[in-house]
Amino acid sequence: MTKFFGFFLLVSFLAFPGNVFSNNTSFPLDKTIIVTGQVIDKDTNTPLEYATIAFFSKKENKIVDGGITDAKGQFSIKIPNGVYDISIEYISYKKITLSNKKLEADTNLGTIFLQIDYASLEEVEIIAERTTVEIKLDKKIYNVGKDLTVSGGTVSDVLDNIPSVSVDVEGNVALRGNDNVKILINGKPSGLVGLNSTDALRQLPADAIEKVEVITSPSARYESEGTAGILNIILRRSKLQGFNGAISTNVGYPNAAGVSGNINYRTGDVNFFNTTGYNYRESVGHSYTETRYKTTGNFVDERGNWDNTNKGLTSNLGLEWYITDSASLTTSLLYRDSDNESDSKNRTLQYDENLNFVGESNRLEPEFGKNKTIQYAANFTKNFKTSGHKFTADFQYENSDEDETSQITNDGLKSENIATLNNQKEILLQTDYVLPLGENSQFELGYRGNFNTRSTDYTVELFNTTSNNFEIDTNLSNLFNFKVYINALYTQFGSKIDKFSYLFGLRMENTQTTIDQPTSGDFKKKNITGLFPTINLSYELNENESITLGYSRRLERPRGFYLNPFPSRTSLTNIFQGNPDLDPSYSGLYDLGYINKFSKVTLSTSLFYQHEKDDSNWVSFETGDTVLVNNQEIPVIQRTPVNLATEDRFGFEFNLNYTPTKKWRINTDLNMFKNTTRGDYNGVNYDADNFSWNARLSNKYTLPGKIDWQTNIDYRGPSEDAQNKRDAIASVNLAFSKDFFDEKASIAFNINDLFDSRRYKGEVNTPTFFTKRDMQFRGGQTFNLSFTYRFNQKKKPERPNNGGGQNFDIEG
Repeated sequence: MTKFFGFFLLVSFLAFPGNVFSNNTSFPLDKTIIVTGQVIDKDTNTPLEYATIAFFSKKENKIVDGGITDAKGQFSIKIPNGVYDISIEYISYKKITLSNKKLEADTNLGTIFLQIDYASLEEVEIIAERTTVEIKLDKKIYNVGKDLTVSGGTVSDVLDNIPSVSVDVEGNVALRGNDNVKILINGKPSGLVGLNSTDALRQLPADAIEKVEVITSPSARYESEGTAGILNIILRRSKLQGFNGAISTNVGYPNAAGVSGNINYRTGDVNFFNTTGYNYRESVGHSYTETRYKTTGNFVDERGNWDNTNKGLTSNLGLEWYITDSASLTTSLLYRDSDNESDSKNRTLQYDENLNFVGESNRLEPEFGKNKTIQYAANFTKNFKTSGHKFTADFQYENSDEDETSQITNDGLKSENIATLNNQKEILLQTDYVLPLGENSQFELGYRGNFNTRSTDYTVELFNTTSNNFEIDTNLSNLFNFKVYINALYTQFGSKIDKFSYLFGLRMENTQTTIDQPTSGDFKKKNITGLFPTINLSYELNENESITLGYSRRLERPRGFYLNPFPSRTSLTNIFQGNPDLDPSYSGLYDLGYINKFSKVTLSTSLFYQHEKDDSNWVSFETGDTVLVNNQEIPVIQRTPVNLATEDRFGFEFNLNYTPTKKWRINTDLNMFKNTTRGDYNGVNYDADNFSWNARLSNKYTLPGKIDWQTNIDYRGPSEDAQNKRDAIASVNLAFSKDFFDEKASIAFNINDLFDSRRYKGEVNTPTFFTKRDMQFRGGQTFNLSFTYRFNQKKKPERPNNGGGQNFDIEG
């Protein structure tokens, strides 16, 4: 953001003109001249509106005046005569400086051509027409453009359209088929993700996203959590002068509605910004589970249906203050409040070994949930004279509550009351220092502290038919307190030598976890320190073709929910129980990439390999306990996470962007991976070999009348491990969009899951039971109509860059 500070200072001088006409050079003090010119895009020969021209006085050693270009790219600026360095800037373009210009009379600087700089695309505030990709040493950056299929949608919908990323029917996010992915907001843990990232990502509107960083080979700057890598979601924040923003509304079927807006007001050295969204969404789902118990031969069929209603408000209010031309302070306050209601009905049918009907039971479970998050964040940035030389300090405090209550009846009779009350407090402290060394080298040093405290109060009340009252079950109810404190130091050094770039880093993390269970009196504490080296290399074969190689050591820390040893029940016969002895999983991740841009095609491929130790897996087994239903004893099945085995993951990724014409764009994404798992638990062997693949095709075409038509096809191949087998899932999304009012407004209509095919089918096979499952979580086919209006924001001109840009940067 360094290049903008001078402009902000310039505006403050314009607001106080008495500062402008100070002592200059030896030129007459009272002489004013006019400097004119025009700023043009070098590639498209189109004028650049809002380009910034600033005049730096050599005598006074500061910016004394400036201005911006009009719709024709032209400028006319009055300044005192003198000797100046003149800077010409435009967002995401390379800056041009005209040094030591002696201006004594009216001067026309002529036509000034600016060329796009993909290294600075993180500063884009204008709305991109289409998604582009930047390639850096340790990540790919997808600038989210006009993706029609997510108009009126949520962040979860956006992620599901990002290459290498998939979101399953339950909303769980995976990267290259691995669901242990760390999700950050603006580079930090955030209340926008919340205690339950699945629900939170479905509340945040898609329009709030500017870009998504897919970090498959994280540098030492990033925390080591996430064996699959990191997804960093960057939210929009306009940097334009004055008042600007956008508002979007949407309605859908099944019942859905939402409104979101972002506004920005920048004046002088102060910038106010706010993003607010409200979403209401109804969905239906179903599940069918057929279980055969091998020990008895009996069968149990469970059929579940549920209606969900989710509604929530998210607002992020902030202020940027440019204290000086080289220092800024940004503060923000996030508030998220959401409610959800679920009316679940479960019907259980029992059969003996000869398939004779034995009995039936019906379970009703209305559930009510309320989530609230308040987060305060502050950032201080100090830029030094050398470009890229800076110091940043961050503080963040978050308080989140997530409460769920349910009242269960079995066969019309009161049965259970369950309440789960979660509270989480988190403090983040972070400092980063970046020091450029020469023109092509850079040194970094930083500290990060995460201090997380979470409590879970789980209460189960069982109905006593004798007393006709609910009574607390002390065997199931419990209080679980969990703390994890992480202190980390990192350093890294990067350089570019001719066509070769490298980035070496080392991160040290100390993790202290505390498990406190007042209910049972158990107390456990662990203290682990680990080193996490990173290596990222790049070699440019030519201007458009490069090879990258990355290595990083990663880990997966068990979440508090996975460590809680007290059981929670989804039904009388199925329970989940955490494992307090669960240890972190460590992995080494290798990634070899190839990038080539030629003609109308951008090609990106990658080979990757990961070896993981103490891999945590879910195992299912009979507990030995039974419940009596219709005078028949049914075994209780428990599902528990354990450090099961070692896992080797091999994979190949293929991304292709093809632009046959200006009106037609095709994006493809293919991921193939093989998992090899080796391990035993309680005398049972869980060795497994699984090969699977995912493919995605996006086709966008502009019809007559400038109507955009987009179709997304997604296929996720079957997968299998020692106990679980999952069928393939295929789905199609369709969307249309039209711009109005000189591209200030857009209307879009989309259909998600066109053929109602996005559903989960699979099997669980253990030595004692066999289960078949068929589930659909989000209600299948949905329709959505959205309208967006932008004020004082411009779309970015369509560029003939084949849908993708490349930049190889040593910055992590």
